Amino acid sequence: MNIETREEALSILNLKNDELPELLNIVYSIRKKYKGNRVGIQLLTNVRSGNCTQNCAYCAQSILSKVDIKKYSLVSTEKILKDGNLVLDNSLARHCLGLSGIRFSDTEINEFANQIIKLKKETQTPICCSIGLLTLDQAEILKKAGVDRINHNLNTSERFYPYICTTHTYKERIDNIKMLQSLGFEICCGGIIGLGEEKMDIVDMVFSIKEINPQAVPINFLIPIKGTPLENSDTAYLTAEYCLKILCLTRLLLPKSDIRCAAGREVYLKGWEKELFCVVDSVFASGYLTTDGDGIDETIKVIKDAGFEYYIESSNFE
Repeated sequence: MNIETREEALSILNLKNDELPELLNIVYSIRKKYKGNRVGIQLLTNVRSGNCTQNCAYCAQSILSKVDIKKYSLVSTEKILKDGNLVLDNSLARHCLGLSGIRFSDTEINEFANQIIKLKKETQTPICCSIGLLTLDQAEILKKAGVDRINHNLNTSERFYPYICTTHTYKERIDNIKMLQSLGFEICCGGIIGLGEEKMDIVDMVFSIKEINPQAVPINFLIPIKGTPLENSDTAYLTAEYCLKILCLTRLLLPKSDIRCAAGREVYLKGWEKELFCVVDSVFASGYLTTDGDGIDETIKVIKDAGFEYYIESSNFE
């Protein structure tokens, strides 16, 4: 099934539920061709938490948030090295580091780069960072230090973006990703569903991600967090069938990327794991930075019960 136009993509989201099994069969054949029957388990580590200057409406770490969360600056080098050795000792695929904030001083980047240099020297493990908007010089410093992949989500469409964030622009995100790609970074880029967007916003977002062609695409389904501007969001329309249609569209447009069902999996797709893994080849376990999720053992069980194999992509070091 080739999806070439936005109208064709929208038809996937508008598909009748009784036509979903046929769509899943088509998508599974694509998923199996490029990804086999393996499901990667991705785990998140919050290396720098809270105190963000941005007003992203969905985020517990934003300047608008009233959520009581842990707030801390960059963890110690000893801590990062300890975590890196856990990744190495357990033969995990990637060490993922998340840092709250949108911009960093050169001093902060150099301090973090020195930690990465020591980490890379000791473990040689591929490293992924979620680290906001970088300058060219800062990106080159991190590339030289040994960072392999950068996570930077678009989150929604360009049209809808000002409704969820006004402290930076959609174009800044796109431009930063293009700059990172020009330096040879792998990219992890996805979005959030349930922010109040229209179906065409979802289509536009996925088409924008397709143009980026990232190695990994995490699709989140909003879990309203008390204390954030979106705490009272009505997400009742996020049925399992609708979520699966969105994931199917993502797979159809990016067949070779890792399609990851991220936040909201345990809420909106519980009991639909067999159908889910026919589409996605990656999930999160043990939480989403500031919200809880299924543990590793439970995640492994649902993957195996659905008839798929699992492997762990990174490690959580709280």
